[in-house]
Amino acid sequence: MELSSGTLARGNWRPEQVHVTWSQDPYDPPPAAARAANDAIAELARRGSPSHDGTSARLVSFRATPDGLTLELQPIRWSLRLSASDALQSLAAMCVVRTTDGRWLAGHRADWLASWPGRWALGAGGSVEAGEHPVHTLRRELLEEWSLEAAQLTIEALVCLPQRLVLFVGIAWVPPDATVVYEAEHSGYAWWPSDPEQWPPEADGAVRDMGRLLAA
Repeated sequence: MELSSGTLARGNWRPEQVHVTWSQDPYDPPPAAARAANDAIAELARRGSPSHDGTSARLVSFRATPDGLTLELQPIRWSLRLSASDALQSLAAMCVVRTTDGRWLAGHRADWLASWPGRWALGAGGSVEAGEHPVHTLRRELLEEWSLEAAQLTIEALVCLPQRLVLFVGIAWVPPDATVVYEAEHSGYAWWPSDPEQWPPEADGAVRDMGRLLAA
């Protein structure tokens, strides 16, 4: 299944309604993509970022109904997601955090990160590890990045970015007085208003568009 950028699926699924199968056959990238991944890893090393490679997930196909979301995944080299032109349907999990009174948790990402360095982003996110269920990825990233556990977790969307990086998007709902403890991937955080149209200027176009999608 060749994917184009945009919202692939929109729902409000419970975690148990997401069904995942893993292919045993790793994705074999085109030679040019493999060379670009090598160059990207070398560039991370040059600027002092973590440059270990590994294996993550690629979205092969999906099926969305009101009753559930089914994903077929396969292993893929992690560094292939770093391409600015074609991430080859690499899958990342995005755990947006909202309080039950509607506010959104935004974090300022550290400059040394491989993805979106120095920018403001919603919640927590990261790659889906080989063999991992993406719902587990959401919970894992939320705990690792913010020391938070969701009072309720909803699965909201599959979104394909222009470079064909696919986001598995969930919302973790937390109490209004939730205590945030951020780790080294962030240099600060803020609680943004419930209405994305009232977000501060540092909410760039892509972040604001995601808020509008999830608020709809």
